[in-house]
Amino acid sequence: MNITILLKLLFAHIFADFVLQTNRICDGKKAAGKTIYIYLLLHSLIHAATAYLLVARWDAWIIPSVIFSTHFAMDYIKSTYMKENMVSFIIDQVVHIAVIIVLWLCLLGRDADWGTAFSGIWDGNKVWIVVTAYMLALKPTSVLLNLFIKQWMPHDSKNDDTLPHAGLWIGYLERFLILTFIFTHNFEGIGFLLAAKSIFRFGELNKAKEIKITEYVLIGTLASFAIATGIGFFALQIL
Repeated sequence: MNITILLKLLFAHIFADFVLQTNRICDGKKAAGKTIYIYLLLHSLIHAATAYLLVARWDAWIIPSVIFSTHFAMDYIKSTYMKENMVSFIIDQVVHIAVIIVLWLCLLGRDADWGTAFSGIWDGNKVWIVVTAYMLALKPTSVLLNLFIKQWMPHDSKNDDTLPHAGLWIGYLERFLILTFIFTHNFEGIGFLLAAKSIFRFGELNKAKEIKITEYVLIGTLASFAIATGIGFFALQIL
């Protein structure tokens, strides 16, 4: 069974849903009237085109057809009838991944020669596993973490002295480093990274009146480390 097709479909979904989906598209899917349909169509077309181009099986029109129709339907249901929380996010992603798995199984039943001159590199299973793991640890994990920890966000935690989007990029970098340490078997680097971040945070979070912010930061940090470590070791087992 060619697992590369599945990896490409999963990567296409993550890339289209979390990289190519801009804030304007995300807001447009929540708009009223005809506007919501315009952005749902645009977002679904981006998903369908990304999957079709990455799989590069030009005779398999089932790929863009299924991806487009199911993504449009699920996003419409989510935008119209579901609340914006962690549960709806997980349900949405589970449905999309289930569709991808079913589509992959359908593609395996077809006989076609879809190899290319770059198949040795482009179809390398290990490459796609690693790339998908890195992609999954970035934006999708950030969205999930934000939905998870916002219930504990202190009302007085806003600070105008912080750099714009600094926390977001710190999370990206720490999860990138964790995966790199795991893939290179330098597991001690994860402990060093956690210790270094704790030292930097200690100076600003050692006051009794800031205990809520301290706990909030710890929850976010440990959740980020746990997800990145889980993704890394799961990918490592597949490899």
